[in-house]
Amino acid sequence: FPQIMNLSIHMAIRLKPASGELKPRFAIIPTGINTNRIIPIPSKSGYHYMLLEDIVGAFIERLFPGEPVAEYTPFRITRNADMSVREDSAADLLSEMENVLNARKTSDCVRLEVASGTSKTTLSFLQKGLNAGAKELHCIDGPLNLAHFMKLTTIDGFEKLVYKPWIPQQSPQIDTRTSMFATLTGKNLLLYHPYESFEPVLRLIDEAADDPDVLAIKQILYRTSRHSPIIAALKRAAQNGKYVTALVELKARFDEARNIGWAHELEQAGVQVIYGVKGYKTHAKICIIVRKESRGIIRYLHFGTGNYNESTARLYSDISYMTTDPDKGADASSFFNAITGYSQPQPFTKICAAPMFLREKIVEMIEVEAERKRHGQKALIMAKMNSLVDRSVINALYKASQAGVTIKLNIRGICCLRPGVPGLSENISALSIIDRFLEHARIFYFLHGGEENVYISSADMMPRNLDKRVELLVPVEDPAAKRRLKQILEVHFNDEEKGRVLTPDGLYRKPERRNKRKTSRSQEVLYMQACEAVRQLKHRRRTTFEPHKPTDSST
Repeated sequence: FPQIMNLSIHMAIRLKPASGELKPRFAIIPTGINTNRIIPIPSKSGYHYMLLEDIVGAFIERLFPGEPVAEYTPFRITRNADMSVREDSAADLLSEMENVLNARKTSDCVRLEVASGTSKTTLSFLQKGLNAGAKELHCIDGPLNLAHFMKLTTIDGFEKLVYKPWIPQQSPQIDTRTSMFATLTGKNLLLYHPYESFEPVLRLIDEAADDPDVLAIKQILYRTSRHSPIIAALKRAAQNGKYVTALVELKARFDEARNIGWAHELEQAGVQVIYGVKGYKTHAKICIIVRKESRGIIRYLHFGTGNYNESTARLYSDISYMTTDPDKGADASSFFNAITGYSQPQPFTKICAAPMFLREKIVEMIEVEAERKRHGQKALIMAKMNSLVDRSVINALYKASQAGVTIKLNIRGICCLRPGVPGLSENISALSIIDRFLEHARIFYFLHGGEENVYISSADMMPRNLDKRVELLVPVEDPAAKRRLKQILEVHFNDEEKGRVLTPDGLYRKPERRNKRKTSRSQEVLYMQACEAVRQLKHRRRTTFEPHKPTDSST
């Protein structure tokens, strides 16, 4: 049986038996991975298309002259990608990961998709040749791989059928005429992407690559874009004589090949590259820039909930928090020393890391909130994440609910907690939002007697994140940033249009409307707020005289 490429559409051709033969003959035609599958055809008006496999079928006789074709059908296979390195016996992780990628090309078929109506004879041939059983077989009523139809959304002339673009706005806290180092001097900066542009994060790293006062850059790269400007900046920084350390996670699922390529390029440019932490995936989002200034050595920090990928930063909702806080800077350096060397992680002053203490920290904060409620104080927990699976965290939330703590959860994906169960979780509500942007940010809020402890994190509350990954939980202590995060949570909890409420029986329903005339759509509200902040900034600039000042040489 020929080698079949993973996720690529092929054509199975059944030829009628030749004279004197009893069994049919088969042929396999690959359609190619770089070939346009949706082919435009002439039309008097509008747009008309044919799928490549239909065109092949229409002219199939030309490919087999003199051979009567009994049947043709498109099919696609998915190969097993659940293959990983045995890190305890891997002498060279990069080499072993390359072997894993090669092995995936010939791994077992875990799904065989075939057009419905395919004969039993052809199905039997494909199943036997691909070693696919009845569980792996999926007969599709319609075209295979509908993702290819995304290309049709870019056709001109159908603007009424598509969303009006939501262009990321420049944060009013940032003056594009001023360097990011000057912007962050004495100020913390919180951005909510993609409502606010990811450009300041890129600019910070880009400026650091060329700034003569920057001594070192340390960064974790889990997933990056195909043509990453951050990779280019790190290479340039190393070539400019700066000490650059990049932890490139080679085990990032489905990005292994890209990360292997980036690791090679960074090493050739003089970057010290670490291939992750043995036994764990490094999923934390952090960048440290060490700069020499007149006031001493300053660490400029970026903590995030999303990847350093400017492409997905326009599609995923994520938090960026930039600061020069000395305590967080000391913690960040200690954290990097631990994951890039053999040193034991030292106790942190501010941040918290998995797999050591992150679960314990979250559970402790939940228990503190419950204890305050038992003593008659107000108590509130609000949390936003992708998934809630961890049993310890769920049990702590149940106990807090039983103590009377109000708990609001915004969980886009898997939620193993059942809210609203009498005697167990009647004080817990859970909401999932599916809209234009992928909800990806992780935010945790605890009233804490009025102090309002707020955190952002790279981790979801899942055993894989808390036990098998290196993650970060970062407190946001700046008053304005805390208010902003709280307001973001409240806007999401009020979503009546794209939000769905999780019920005690595990189903989702539309929330009850408070206003019959107008419903709240959280992503639209947040984007309008970002646009309004820009309009207000422009108005202030028109009505305020701003003198030119000498440049501060210290920054």
